[in-house]
Amino acid sequence: MSTREYDLIVIGAGPVGENVADRAVRGGLTAAIVESELVGGECSYWACMPSKALLRAPAALRAARDVAGAAEAVTGGVDVAAVLARRDRIVHDYQDTSQVEWLQGAGIDLVRGHGRLAGEKEVTVTAADGAVTTLRARHAVAVCTGSAALIPDIPGLQDAAPWTSREATGVRTVPSSLIILGGGVVGLEMATASTALGSDVTVIARSTLLGGLEDFAGEAVGAALKGAGATVLTGHGVEHVARSSDGVSVTLDDGSVVRAEEILVATGRVPRTEDLGLEHVGLEAGSWIRVDDTMRVPGNDWLYAVGDVNHRALLTHQGKYQARVAGDVIARRAASNDVDTSAWSALAATADHSAVPQVVFTEPEVAAVGHTEASARDAGIGVKVVDYDLSWVAGASTHSDRYEGRSRAVIDAERGVLVGATFVGPDVAELLHAATIAIVGEVPLHRLWHAVPAYPTVSEVWLRWLETAGL
Repeated sequence: MSTREYDLIVIGAGPVGENVADRAVRGGLTAAIVESELVGGECSYWACMPSKALLRAPAALRAARDVAGAAEAVTGGVDVAAVLARRDRIVHDYQDTSQVEWLQGAGIDLVRGHGRLAGEKEVTVTAADGAVTTLRARHAVAVCTGSAALIPDIPGLQDAAPWTSREATGVRTVPSSLIILGGGVVGLEMATASTALGSDVTVIARSTLLGGLEDFAGEAVGAALKGAGATVLTGHGVEHVARSSDGVSVTLDDGSVVRAEEILVATGRVPRTEDLGLEHVGLEAGSWIRVDDTMRVPGNDWLYAVGDVNHRALLTHQGKYQARVAGDVIARRAASNDVDTSAWSALAATADHSAVPQVVFTEPEVAAVGHTEASARDAGIGVKVVDYDLSWVAGASTHSDRYEGRSRAVIDAERGVLVGATFVGPDVAELLHAATIAIVGEVPLHRLWHAVPAYPTVSEVWLRWLETAGL
Protein backbone atom coordinates (compact mmCIF):
# COMPACT_ATOMS: atom_id res chain seq x y z
CA MET A 1 0.00 0.00 0.00
CA SER A 2 1.28 3.45 -0.94
CA THR A 3 0.19 6.85 0.37
CA ARG A 4 0.07 10.14 -1.52
CA GLU A 5 -1.07 13.60 -0.48
CA TYR A 6 -2.75 16.36 -2.48
CA ASP A 7 -4.68 19.54 -1.75
CA LEU A 8 -7.74 18.12 -3.52
CA ILE A 9 -8.86 14.60 -4.38
CA VAL A 10 -11.63 14.16 -6.96
CA ILE A 11 -13.46 10.84 -7.30
CA GLY A 12 -14.75 10.50 -10.86
CA ALA A 13 -13.05 11.73 -14.04
CA GLY A 14 -16.08 12.66 -16.10
CA PRO A 15 -16.60 16.24 -17.33
CA VAL A 16 -17.69 17.29 -13.84
CA GLY A 17 -14.69 15.87 -12.02
CA GLU A 18 -12.32 17.19 -14.67
CA ASN A 19 -13.69 20.71 -14.25
CA VAL A 20 -13.54 20.65 -10.44
CA ALA A 21 -9.90 19.58 -10.56
CA ASP A 22 -8.99 22.01 -13.34
CA ARG A 23 -10.47 25.04 -11.60
CA ALA A 24 -8.81 24.12 -8.31
CA VAL A 25 -5.42 23.68 -9.99
CA ARG A 26 -5.84 27.03 -11.73
CA GLY A 27 -6.44 28.42 -8.26
CA GLY A 28 -3.05 27.18 -7.11
CA LEU A 29 -3.88 23.76 -5.60
CA THR A 30 -2.55 20.30 -6.35
CA ALA A 31 -5.12 17.71 -7.38
CA ALA A 32 -5.51 14.02 -8.12
CA ILE A 33 -8.48 12.53 -9.92
CA VAL A 34 -9.60 8.91 -9.42
CA GLU A 35 -11.30 6.93 -12.19
CA SER A 36 -12.23 3.27 -12.48
CA GLU A 37 -13.40 3.39 -16.10
CA LEU A 38 -12.59 5.82 -18.93
CA VAL A 39 -11.39 9.36 -18.33
CA GLY A 40 -14.13 11.51 -19.83
CA GLY A 41 -16.94 9.63 -18.14
CA GLU A 42 -20.50 8.76 -19.08
CA CYS A 43 -21.13 11.77 -21.30
CA SER A 44 -18.12 11.20 -23.53
CA TYR A 45 -18.58 7.48 -24.18
CA TRP A 46 -22.06 6.25 -23.28
CA ALA A 47 -24.48 9.17 -23.17
CA CYS A 48 -24.38 12.69 -24.64
CA MET A 49 -21.79 12.30 -27.37
CA PRO A 50 -22.63 8.86 -28.83
CA SER A 51 -26.38 9.44 -28.65
CA LYS A 52 -26.12 12.71 -30.57
CA ALA A 53 -23.85 11.00 -33.09
CA LEU A 54 -26.57 8.40 -33.71
CA LEU A 55 -29.22 11.10 -34.07
CA ARG A 56 -27.36 13.50 -36.35
CA ALA A 57 -27.41 11.57 -39.65
CA PRO A 58 -31.19 10.96 -39.59
CA ALA A 59 -31.72 14.64 -38.69
CA ALA A 60 -29.53 15.80 -41.57
CA LEU A 61 -31.37 13.50 -43.96
CA ARG A 62 -34.72 14.82 -42.76
CA ALA A 63 -33.54 18.40 -43.23
CA ALA A 64 -32.47 17.68 -46.80
CA ARG A 65 -35.76 15.97 -47.64
CA ASP A 66 -37.69 19.00 -46.38
CA VAL A 67 -36.11 21.43 -48.85
CA ALA A 68 -36.93 21.32 -52.57
CA GLY A 69 -33.74 21.13 -54.57
CA ALA A 70 -31.99 19.15 -51.88
CA ALA A 71 -34.77 16.56 -51.57
CA GLU A 72 -34.26 15.48 -55.16
CA ALA A 73 -30.63 14.64 -54.39
CA VAL A 74 -31.59 12.22 -51.63
CA THR A 75 -31.61 8.79 -53.21
CA GLY A 76 -31.45 6.50 -50.20
CA GLY A 77 -31.83 6.12 -46.49
CA VAL A 78 -29.47 6.24 -43.55
CA ASP A 79 -26.29 4.20 -43.96
CA VAL A 80 -26.33 2.37 -40.63
CA ALA A 81 -22.75 1.12 -40.83
CA ALA A 82 -21.49 4.63 -41.55
CA VAL A 83 -23.52 6.06 -38.66
CA LEU A 84 -22.04 3.52 -36.23
CA ALA A 85 -18.54 4.13 -37.58
CA ARG A 86 -18.96 7.88 -37.05
CA ARG A 87 -20.21 7.20 -33.53
CA ASP A 88 -17.02 5.20 -32.89
CA ARG A 89 -14.87 8.08 -34.12
CA ILE A 90 -16.67 10.54 -31.87
CA VAL A 91 -16.11 8.32 -28.81
CA HIS A 92 -12.48 7.74 -29.90
CA ASP A 93 -13.16 4.00 -30.22
CA TYR A 94 -13.74 3.93 -26.47
CA GLN A 95 -10.12 4.89 -25.77
CA ASP A 96 -9.34 7.75 -23.36
CA THR A 97 -5.77 8.57 -24.46
CA SER A 98 -6.60 12.14 -25.48
CA GLN A 99 -8.47 12.78 -22.23
CA VAL A 100 -5.54 11.48 -20.18
CA GLU A 101 -3.21 13.75 -22.12
CA TRP A 102 -5.48 16.68 -21.31
CA LEU A 103 -5.26 15.86 -17.58
CA GLN A 104 -1.51 15.72 -17.78
CA GLY A 105 -1.37 19.05 -19.57
CA ALA A 106 -3.63 20.59 -16.93
CA GLY A 107 -1.34 19.40 -14.12
CA ILE A 108 -3.81 16.91 -12.68
CA ASP A 109 -2.60 13.48 -11.53
CA LEU A 110 -4.66 10.46 -12.57
CA VAL A 111 -5.05 7.49 -10.21
CA ARG A 112 -6.77 4.54 -11.87
CA GLY A 113 -9.01 2.33 -9.77
CA HIS A 114 -12.12 2.33 -7.64
CA GLY A 115 -12.11 5.12 -5.06
CA ARG A 116 -13.81 4.89 -1.68
CA LEU A 117 -14.00 7.34 1.20
CA ALA A 118 -12.15 5.85 4.16
CA GLY A 119 -12.62 8.73 6.59
CA GLU A 120 -12.14 12.46 6.80
CA LYS A 121 -10.11 13.69 3.81
CA GLU A 122 -8.99 10.15 2.99
CA VAL A 123 -9.67 8.06 -0.12
CA THR A 124 -8.50 4.52 -0.80
CA VAL A 125 -8.11 3.47 -4.43
CA THR A 126 -8.16 -0.18 -5.43
CA ALA A 127 -6.60 -0.82 -8.83
CA ALA A 128 -7.62 -3.58 -11.23
CA ASP A 129 -4.69 -5.72 -10.01
CA GLY A 130 -5.78 -5.32 -6.38
CA ALA A 131 -3.11 -2.81 -5.42
CA VAL A 132 -4.35 -0.22 -2.92
CA THR A 133 -3.28 3.41 -2.81
CA THR A 134 -4.26 5.76 -0.01
CA LEU A 135 -4.84 9.38 -1.00
CA ARG A 136 -5.01 12.09 1.65
CA ALA A 137 -6.39 15.54 0.98
CA ARG A 138 -5.06 18.62 2.72
CA HIS A 139 -8.22 20.58 1.98
CA ALA A 140 -11.04 18.81 0.16
CA VAL A 141 -12.48 15.71 -1.48
CA ALA A 142 -15.02 16.08 -4.29
CA VAL A 143 -17.37 13.23 -5.19
CA CYS A 144 -18.20 13.39 -8.90
CA THR A 145 -19.25 9.82 -9.63
CA GLY A 146 -22.42 10.62 -11.57
CA SER A 147 -25.46 8.42 -11.94
CA ALA A 148 -26.46 5.10 -13.48
CA ALA A 149 -29.62 3.78 -15.10
CA LEU A 150 -32.42 2.77 -12.75
CA ILE A 151 -33.67 -0.78 -13.28
CA PRO A 152 -37.19 -0.79 -11.80
CA ASP A 153 -38.43 -3.67 -9.69
CA ILE A 154 -40.56 -5.33 -12.35
CA PRO A 155 -40.91 -9.13 -12.19
CA GLY A 156 -38.58 -10.76 -14.69
CA LEU A 157 -36.94 -7.56 -15.87
CA GLN A 158 -33.52 -8.11 -14.33
CA ASP A 159 -33.37 -11.67 -15.68
CA ALA A 160 -34.26 -10.43 -19.16
CA ALA A 161 -30.84 -8.75 -19.45
CA PRO A 162 -32.25 -5.35 -20.40
CA TRP A 163 -30.28 -2.71 -22.20
CA THR A 164 -29.58 0.61 -20.53
CA SER A 165 -28.45 3.76 -22.32
CA ARG A 166 -24.93 2.30 -22.44
CA GLU A 167 -25.93 -0.65 -24.60
CA ALA A 168 -28.25 1.49 -26.70
CA THR A 169 -25.66 4.14 -27.56
CA GLY A 170 -22.93 1.51 -28.03
CA VAL A 171 -24.98 -0.79 -30.24
CA ARG A 172 -23.01 -2.87 -32.74
CA THR A 173 -25.94 -4.52 -34.50
CA VAL A 174 -29.22 -2.63 -34.67
CA PRO A 175 -32.01 -4.95 -33.44
CA SER A 176 -34.92 -5.65 -35.74
CA SER A 177 -37.29 -4.62 -32.96
CA LEU A 178 -36.88 -2.78 -29.67
CA ILE A 179 -39.11 -2.13 -26.67
CA ILE A 180 -38.29 1.04 -24.74
CA LEU A 181 -39.57 1.41 -21.18
CA GLY A 182 -39.81 5.09 -20.33
CA GLY A 183 -41.07 8.26 -21.99
CA GLY A 184 -38.36 10.63 -20.84
CA VAL A 185 -35.43 12.18 -22.66
CA VAL A 186 -33.27 9.06 -22.96
CA GLY A 187 -36.17 6.86 -24.03
CA LEU A 188 -37.42 9.23 -26.70
CA GLU A 189 -33.99 10.11 -28.09
CA MET A 190 -33.19 6.42 -28.42
CA ALA A 191 -36.63 5.77 -29.92
CA THR A 192 -35.92 8.47 -32.51
CA ALA A 193 -32.48 7.10 -33.33
CA SER A 194 -33.49 3.43 -33.34
CA THR A 195 -36.51 4.01 -35.57
CA ALA A 196 -34.35 5.92 -38.05
CA LEU A 197 -31.75 3.13 -38.00
CA GLY A 198 -34.35 0.51 -38.89
CA SER A 199 -35.73 -0.92 -35.65
CA ASP A 200 -39.42 -1.56 -35.12
CA VAL A 201 -39.74 0.48 -31.90
CA THR A 202 -42.40 0.36 -29.21
CA VAL A 203 -42.28 3.00 -26.46
CA ILE A 204 -44.11 2.17 -23.23
CA ALA A 205 -44.61 5.02 -20.76
CA ARG A 206 -46.40 4.89 -17.44
CA SER A 207 -47.77 8.41 -17.89
CA THR A 208 -47.19 11.05 -20.57
CA LEU A 209 -44.11 11.74 -22.68
CA LEU A 210 -41.48 14.21 -21.51
CA GLY A 211 -43.16 14.81 -18.18
CA GLY A 212 -41.99 18.03 -16.56
CA LEU A 213 -41.90 19.89 -19.87
CA GLU A 214 -44.83 21.63 -21.54
CA ASP A 215 -47.46 19.08 -22.60
CA PHE A 216 -47.24 20.05 -26.26
CA ALA A 217 -43.56 19.02 -26.34
CA GLY A 218 -44.24 15.37 -25.57
CA GLU A 219 -47.30 15.37 -27.79
CA ALA A 220 -45.26 16.60 -30.78
CA VAL A 221 -42.49 14.06 -30.28
CA GLY A 222 -44.99 11.24 -29.81
CA ALA A 223 -46.81 12.20 -33.01
CA ALA A 224 -43.53 12.32 -34.93
CA LEU A 225 -42.49 8.90 -33.67
CA LYS A 226 -45.82 7.44 -34.74
CA GLY A 227 -45.45 9.12 -38.11
CA ALA A 228 -42.03 7.47 -38.48
CA GLY A 229 -43.53 4.05 -37.81
CA ALA A 230 -42.97 3.60 -34.07
CA THR A 231 -45.65 2.48 -31.63
CA VAL A 232 -46.18 4.74 -28.61
CA LEU A 233 -48.14 3.42 -25.64
CA THR A 234 -48.76 5.93 -22.85
CA GLY A 235 -50.56 5.42 -19.56
CA HIS A 236 -49.45 1.79 -19.28
CA GLY A 237 -47.70 -0.01 -16.45
CA VAL A 238 -45.64 -3.16 -16.93
CA GLU A 239 -46.62 -6.31 -15.05
CA HIS A 240 -43.97 -8.77 -16.20
CA VAL A 241 -40.98 -9.15 -18.52
CA ALA A 242 -39.60 -12.42 -19.87
CA ARG A 243 -36.81 -13.35 -22.24
CA SER A 244 -36.82 -16.47 -24.38
CA SER A 245 -34.95 -17.70 -27.41
CA ASP A 246 -37.33 -15.59 -29.53
CA GLY A 247 -36.55 -12.33 -27.73
CA VAL A 248 -38.32 -10.36 -25.00
CA SER A 249 -42.01 -10.22 -24.10
CA VAL A 250 -43.55 -7.49 -21.94
CA THR A 251 -46.95 -7.97 -20.32
CA LEU A 252 -48.78 -4.68 -19.73
CA ASP A 253 -51.26 -3.87 -16.99
CA ASP A 254 -54.17 -4.31 -19.40
CA GLY A 255 -53.10 -7.89 -20.14
CA SER A 256 -51.71 -7.18 -23.61
CA VAL A 257 -48.25 -8.46 -24.58
CA VAL A 258 -45.57 -6.66 -26.58
CA ARG A 259 -42.66 -8.60 -28.08
CA ALA A 260 -39.31 -7.50 -29.48
CA GLU A 261 -35.75 -8.64 -30.01
CA GLU A 262 -34.37 -6.34 -27.28
CA ILE A 263 -35.61 -4.17 -24.43
CA LEU A 264 -34.17 -0.83 -23.28
CA VAL A 265 -34.88 0.53 -19.81
CA ALA A 266 -34.95 4.32 -19.59
CA THR A 267 -37.07 4.97 -16.51
CA GLY A 268 -34.74 7.16 -14.47
CA ARG A 269 -31.35 7.37 -12.79
CA VAL A 270 -29.79 6.36 -9.48
CA PRO A 271 -26.64 7.83 -7.88
CA ARG A 272 -23.34 6.01 -8.22
CA THR A 273 -22.72 6.12 -4.48
CA GLU A 274 -23.44 2.52 -3.45
CA ASP A 275 -19.81 1.43 -3.00
CA LEU A 276 -18.27 4.78 -2.20
CA GLY A 277 -17.68 4.56 1.54
CA LEU A 278 -20.30 7.18 2.40
CA GLU A 279 -21.00 5.35 5.65
CA HIS A 280 -17.49 6.30 6.84
CA VAL A 281 -18.43 9.99 6.76
CA GLY A 282 -21.91 9.77 8.24
CA LEU A 283 -23.86 9.49 4.98
CA GLU A 284 -26.10 6.75 3.61
CA ALA A 285 -24.62 4.40 1.03
CA GLY A 286 -26.40 4.54 -2.30
CA SER A 287 -28.08 7.87 -1.59
CA TRP A 288 -28.10 11.17 -3.40
CA ILE A 289 -25.78 13.55 -1.57
CA ARG A 290 -27.29 16.78 -0.25
CA VAL A 291 -25.19 19.92 -0.74
CA ASP A 292 -25.36 23.67 -0.23
CA ASP A 293 -25.08 26.16 -3.09
CA THR A 294 -21.27 25.93 -3.05
CA MET A 295 -21.62 22.15 -3.56
CA ARG A 296 -20.29 21.44 -0.04
CA VAL A 297 -21.89 18.66 2.01
CA PRO A 298 -23.42 20.01 5.25
CA GLY A 299 -21.68 18.60 8.31
CA ASN A 300 -18.47 17.85 6.38
CA ASP A 301 -16.68 21.10 5.64
CA TRP A 302 -14.08 19.26 3.52
CA LEU A 303 -16.46 17.20 1.37
CA TYR A 304 -18.12 18.30 -1.87
CA ALA A 305 -20.56 16.47 -4.17
CA VAL A 306 -20.83 17.81 -7.69
CA GLY A 307 -22.94 16.88 -10.71
CA ASP A 308 -25.55 14.15 -10.86
CA VAL A 309 -24.73 12.80 -7.39
CA ASN A 310 -26.29 15.83 -5.68
CA HIS A 311 -29.52 15.40 -7.70
CA ARG A 312 -29.95 19.11 -8.43
CA ALA A 313 -29.91 18.83 -12.22
CA LEU A 314 -28.92 15.63 -14.03
CA LEU A 315 -27.43 17.38 -17.05
CA THR A 316 -23.80 17.53 -18.11
CA HIS A 317 -23.75 21.28 -18.71
CA GLN A 318 -25.26 21.97 -15.29
CA GLY A 319 -22.78 19.60 -13.67
CA LYS A 320 -19.88 21.42 -15.33
CA TYR A 321 -21.34 24.72 -14.13
CA GLN A 322 -21.46 23.35 -10.58
CA ALA A 323 -17.91 22.08 -11.04
CA ARG A 324 -16.57 25.51 -11.96
CA VAL A 325 -18.19 26.92 -8.84
CA ALA A 326 -16.91 24.11 -6.59
CA GLY A 327 -13.35 24.17 -7.90
CA ASP A 328 -13.07 27.92 -7.43
CA VAL A 329 -14.60 27.77 -3.95
CA ILE A 330 -12.28 24.96 -2.85
CA ALA A 331 -9.26 26.99 -3.96
CA ARG A 332 -10.49 30.15 -2.21
CA ARG A 333 -11.27 28.35 1.01
CA ALA A 334 -7.87 26.64 0.93
CA ALA A 335 -6.27 30.07 0.71
CA SER A 336 -8.47 31.27 3.61
CA ASN A 337 -10.18 33.77 1.32
CA ASP A 338 -13.72 34.88 1.99
CA VAL A 339 -16.41 33.23 -0.09
CA ASP A 340 -19.50 35.24 -0.93
CA THR A 341 -22.34 32.73 -0.82
CA SER A 342 -25.11 35.18 -1.66
CA ALA A 343 -27.19 34.50 -4.75
CA TRP A 344 -25.60 35.65 -8.01
CA SER A 345 -22.30 36.28 -6.26
CA ALA A 346 -19.90 38.39 -8.33
CA LEU A 347 -17.25 35.77 -7.56
CA ALA A 348 -19.48 32.98 -8.92
CA ALA A 349 -19.23 31.14 -5.60
CA THR A 350 -22.70 29.61 -5.72
CA ALA A 351 -24.62 27.66 -8.35
CA ASP A 352 -28.15 28.72 -9.19
CA HIS A 353 -30.65 26.25 -10.64
CA SER A 354 -33.66 28.45 -11.35
CA ALA A 355 -33.04 28.56 -15.09
CA VAL A 356 -31.79 25.16 -16.21
CA PRO A 357 -31.61 24.79 -20.01
CA GLN A 358 -32.33 21.45 -21.63
CA VAL A 359 -32.45 20.14 -25.19
CA VAL A 360 -34.13 16.92 -26.27
CA PHE A 361 -32.58 15.89 -29.59
CA THR A 362 -35.64 14.12 -30.94
CA GLU A 363 -37.58 14.79 -34.14
CA PRO A 364 -38.77 17.47 -33.63
CA GLU A 365 -36.22 18.95 -31.24
CA VAL A 366 -37.40 20.28 -27.89
CA ALA A 367 -35.56 23.10 -26.14
CA ALA A 368 -36.67 24.51 -22.81
CA VAL A 369 -35.37 26.66 -19.97
CA GLY A 370 -36.84 27.91 -16.71
CA HIS A 371 -40.47 27.46 -15.79
CA THR A 372 -43.27 25.75 -17.62
CA GLU A 373 -46.68 27.36 -17.28
CA ALA A 374 -47.63 24.79 -14.64
CA SER A 375 -44.45 25.10 -12.58
CA ALA A 376 -44.66 28.90 -12.64
CA ARG A 377 -48.21 28.82 -11.32
CA ASP A 378 -47.20 26.25 -8.70
CA ALA A 379 -44.46 28.69 -7.61
CA GLY A 380 -47.06 31.39 -7.07
CA ILE A 381 -46.03 33.51 -10.03
CA GLY A 382 -48.73 35.54 -11.72
CA VAL A 383 -48.05 34.41 -15.25
CA LYS A 384 -48.87 35.60 -18.71
CA VAL A 385 -48.45 32.88 -21.32
CA VAL A 386 -47.64 33.68 -24.94
CA ASP A 387 -47.92 30.87 -27.50
CA TYR A 388 -46.70 31.33 -31.05
CA ASP A 389 -46.57 29.00 -34.02
CA LEU A 390 -42.97 28.96 -35.24
CA SER A 391 -44.08 28.23 -38.81
CA TRP A 392 -45.57 31.74 -38.97
CA VAL A 393 -42.19 33.53 -38.85
CA ALA A 394 -40.52 34.27 -42.17
CA GLY A 395 -37.36 32.37 -41.29
CA ALA A 396 -39.33 29.14 -41.05
CA SER A 397 -40.36 29.27 -44.70
CA THR A 398 -36.77 29.66 -45.85
CA HIS A 399 -35.53 26.99 -43.43
CA SER A 400 -37.86 24.21 -44.61
CA ASP A 401 -40.76 23.59 -46.98
CA ARG A 402 -42.54 21.62 -44.26
CA TYR A 403 -41.63 23.55 -41.14
CA GLU A 404 -43.78 22.76 -38.12
CA GLY A 405 -43.05 24.18 -34.70
CA ARG A 406 -44.47 25.73 -31.59
CA SER A 407 -43.17 28.02 -28.88
CA ARG A 408 -44.26 29.28 -25.49
CA ALA A 409 -43.04 32.20 -23.41
CA VAL A 410 -43.92 32.22 -19.71
CA ILE A 411 -43.85 35.78 -18.36
CA ASP A 412 -43.92 37.03 -14.79
CA ALA A 413 -46.66 39.60 -15.34
CA GLU A 414 -45.87 41.59 -12.20
CA ARG A 415 -42.14 42.00 -12.86
CA GLY A 416 -42.36 42.08 -16.64
CA VAL A 417 -39.64 39.50 -17.21
CA LEU A 418 -39.41 36.14 -18.92
CA VAL A 419 -39.29 33.18 -16.50
CA GLY A 420 -39.69 30.26 -18.92
CA ALA A 421 -39.40 29.40 -22.58
CA THR A 422 -40.09 26.28 -24.64
CA PHE A 423 -39.44 25.70 -28.34
CA VAL A 424 -40.47 22.66 -30.37
CA GLY A 425 -39.38 22.32 -33.98
CA PRO A 426 -36.43 21.76 -36.32
CA ASP A 427 -33.08 22.89 -34.92
CA VAL A 428 -34.66 24.89 -32.08
CA ALA A 429 -31.71 24.09 -29.80
CA GLU A 430 -30.02 27.15 -31.32
CA LEU A 431 -32.80 29.38 -30.00
CA LEU A 432 -32.31 28.32 -26.42
CA HIS A 433 -29.34 30.30 -25.18
CA ALA A 434 -30.96 33.65 -25.93
CA ALA A 435 -33.86 32.60 -23.71
CA THR A 436 -31.47 31.43 -21.01
CA ILE A 437 -29.70 34.81 -21.02
CA ALA A 438 -33.01 36.68 -20.87
CA ILE A 439 -34.19 34.64 -17.88
CA VAL A 440 -30.93 34.57 -15.93
CA GLY A 441 -30.33 38.27 -16.60
CA GLU A 442 -33.95 39.13 -15.74
CA VAL A 443 -34.01 41.39 -18.79
CA PRO A 444 -37.19 43.51 -18.73
CA LEU A 445 -39.50 42.91 -21.67
CA HIS A 446 -39.42 46.59 -22.56
CA ARG A 447 -35.64 46.28 -22.93
CA LEU A 448 -35.93 43.06 -24.97
CA TRP A 449 -38.05 45.08 -27.41
CA HIS A 450 -34.81 46.78 -28.49
CA ALA A 451 -33.00 43.44 -29.10
CA VAL A 452 -33.94 43.23 -32.77
CA PRO A 453 -33.88 39.72 -34.30
CA ALA A 454 -32.26 39.37 -37.71
CA TYR A 455 -34.55 38.82 -40.69
CA PRO A 456 -35.37 36.24 -41.95
CA THR A 457 -34.52 33.90 -39.07
CA VAL A 458 -36.63 31.76 -36.80
CA SER A 459 -35.36 33.99 -33.96
CA GLU A 460 -37.95 36.50 -35.13
CA VAL A 461 -40.26 34.63 -32.77
CA TRP A 462 -38.86 36.91 -30.06
CA LEU A 463 -40.43 39.92 -31.75
CA ARG A 464 -43.70 38.03 -32.22
CA TRP A 465 -43.73 37.07 -28.52
CA LEU A 466 -43.38 40.72 -27.52
CA GLU A 467 -46.05 41.89 -29.94
CA THR A 468 -48.44 39.21 -28.74
CA ALA A 469 -47.70 40.21 -25.14
CA GLY A 470 -48.84 43.73 -25.99
CA LEU A 471 -45.57 45.60 -26.42
